[in-house]
Amino acid sequence: MTNSAEKNEVIAYARAENGTLEGEERYETGGRGTGGVTDPLEAQGSLTLSQDKSLLFAVNAGSGNVSVFSVNGPHLALINRVASGGSQPVAVAEHRDLVYVLNSGGAGNVVGFTLDFGGQLKQIENSTAFLTANVTGGASLAFSPDGQFLAVTERLSNNIDVFHVLPNGTLAPIVVNPSPNPGAFSVSFAPNGAAIVSDTGPAGATNGSTISSYSIQANGQLSPIGQTLPTFGSANCWNVITPDGSRVYVSNAGSATISGFTIAKNGALTPLSGTVVGNNPSGSTNLDITVSADGKYLYTLNSATGTIGSFAIQQDGSLTNLGEVGDFPKSSGMNGIAAL
Repeated sequence: MTNSAEKNEVIAYARAENGTLEGEERYETGGRGTGGVTDPLEAQGSLTLSQDKSLLFAVNAGSGNVSVFSVNGPHLALINRVASGGSQPVAVAEHRDLVYVLNSGGAGNVVGFTLDFGGQLKQIENSTAFLTANVTGGASLAFSPDGQFLAVTERLSNNIDVFHVLPNGTLAPIVVNPSPNPGAFSVSFAPNGAAIVSDTGPAGATNGSTISSYSIQANGQLSPIGQTLPTFGSANCWNVITPDGSRVYVSNAGSATISGFTIAKNGALTPLSGTVVGNNPSGSTNLDITVSADGKYLYTLNSATGTIGSFAIQQDGSLTNLGEVGDFPKSSGMNGIAAL
């Protein structure tokens, strides 16, 4: 997603049989992004596919709305655009017919919507839930696999918030879980229910990033499974879990590397051999990260080089670099990536 302040667009590619990307089609969202330089949204989930891969949600942080596209392979069609219910929407999460949007600006909040078969979003009455304070740096949100909980990270206040999802789609009161490591940025759920959080680590630390896994208790409290495992990289802000739930990969933007971990049945994380399993060209500033639905390929959004990095996932979890595609303006504010 370009996140252009003048005209936000989604750029789509077709994937060849060997995992490389070809062609380039641009689709206007009908809204505006924020523009900026490198990672202006500071969030994961600004471009999100529905669980069944039939819809694509794109945030328009500059105009305060969310666009919905129907998906037919690499071809998109804009079918809906709705106000986000807050200021500067940065991320979207969907579970069946329920969608929540994270607004990071002003009084940070999450707002719920119903989703019908035509891709239309309708705001749920009394679904707005506020984060712990103004300007907490809301950075990501994700539903648990059973849809019972919504987890939200607060990057600046370093909290992991958990909301119980009520039968009518609204949320129970917030349960705040302070993160034990600085820089809680992104949260994703493995199919076994483990919540996996990327931590950027202390400001300015060399290779100080970590990753943690938690289980959610019935009261919304997080129970640590494995905390602060080093990624041996810097600025680990984004993570992606493979479709089979066996691995999680993280994007170390500060060191242009990708690290990988296996996920045990109980949610425990174990570093893949060498931990750093893939390398982008030096200085790529690889931001968001995604894996194809068949679990064979991984892609990164490389802000500083204006490219998409492509990798083949090997049986042992290591990554083979397939090269880069794209010739976008460097450090132009692009955010968000998703793959079928």
